Amino acid sequence: MDTIVLKFGGSSVSDNLNLNIVAQKIIEFKQKGNNVICVVSAQGKMTDNLIKEAKELSAIPDERELDALLSTGEQISASKLAILLNMLGYKAISLTGWQAGILTNSEYQSSKILDINVSRINKELQENKIVVITGFQGVDKKNNITTLGRGGSDTTAVAVAAAIKAKHCYIFSDVDGIYTADPRDVKLAHKLNSISYEEMSYISGEGAKVLHDRCVELAEKYNMPIIAASTFNKNKGTKICNSEQMKKSENSVESHDKSNMEETIIKSIIKNDNIIYIEIENYDNPYNLITTLVENNIKIGQYFIKNTKIAFTINKIDRAKVQKILDEIDKETKVIPVTKISIVGSGISNHTEIIKNVLESFYDIKNDIIDIDISACKISVLFNKITDIKYLNELHNKIIEKN
Repeated sequence: MDTIVLKFGGSSVSDNLNLNIVAQKIIEFKQKGNNVICVVSAQGKMTDNLIKEAKELSAIPDERELDALLSTGEQISASKLAILLNMLGYKAISLTGWQAGILTNSEYQSSKILDINVSRINKELQENKIVVITGFQGVDKKNNITTLGRGGSDTTAVAVAAAIKAKHCYIFSDVDGIYTADPRDVKLAHKLNSISYEEMSYISGEGAKVLHDRCVELAEKYNMPIIAASTFNKNKGTKICNSEQMKKSENSVESHDKSNMEETIIKSIIKNDNIIYIEIENYDNPYNLITTLVENNIKIGQYFIKNTKIAFTINKIDRAKVQKILDEIDKETKVIPVTKISIVGSGISNHTEIIKNVLESFYDIKNDIIDIDISACKISVLFNKITDIKYLNELHNKIIEKN
């Protein structure tokens, strides 16, 4: 009997109507003779609302207590889903992260999974139960509740799948796969049938909201295939896997009117508006600041140091934590929201024609460019303000539609 892991995001479990859709999808997998483990996120915007409520009490809430608070969202989803499955005649049990044996380090809001003791999960599966696990959370060695960071339910799902040696890990959301751009922004975006772990890691790391970047790293480490699909339809999803598994796919892109589309090396274009650019002049030891940010578990994007000037980017979610550090420095600081547009594809830096097309697409706003970062698998362009979505569409048309 195969064991599979199914993960359902916040939009999938947002209300009781959607929970019924999720339950029917779970039952379909169970009726095929599988052992089924489900990992769930908090319902809808519950995590955002809990953060907002906490910050109404304190601008920078105590990290341990914030994790204890945020973990409750997934517990609600898991218990409600288990209640529904039991009512429908399928034995189910909800387990919190710590009941499921998920041990983490003590980095609140961004903890890493150290180990998973699967004995409780296996016991429940042997009793033919559907096991519903709270995503996004675990417990450290001192029995403190910890959370894995936003999007961390994906990482929970892949980690559980690897630990239990599942056949596949399905990540269900309101989008039916990985696209050449966000289909909500670019109507002509095409869905990929398959994509490599490396390319998916870049896509997630550049700010695409489809998968948590750490879950892709885990999947590659343990060679765990991920299927990204929709909760709300039966369309074939996108398989994230190693290169050998990709070769078995007939095409790398769904069929459409561009017959040579599968030959393009460009896999996706990502527009990320959740970035803050920070610039400080006349700072004597800029490397000390970088060290302080890292020690406070703040993820730094691009950074630039020249003499006593330092500039760097952070995720918008870390703004309050960074501001506290900047206040202690007591230097004049520029803090502005910015956009980064990234083009991802294996070997992309070797294709000068692509780089040329990228620059041509942004010619009208060339004076807004702060930095261009080119590596083996991506080209990233950082702008000094939030850019219009039309530039993303123009770029997609120029380097994907016309190839």
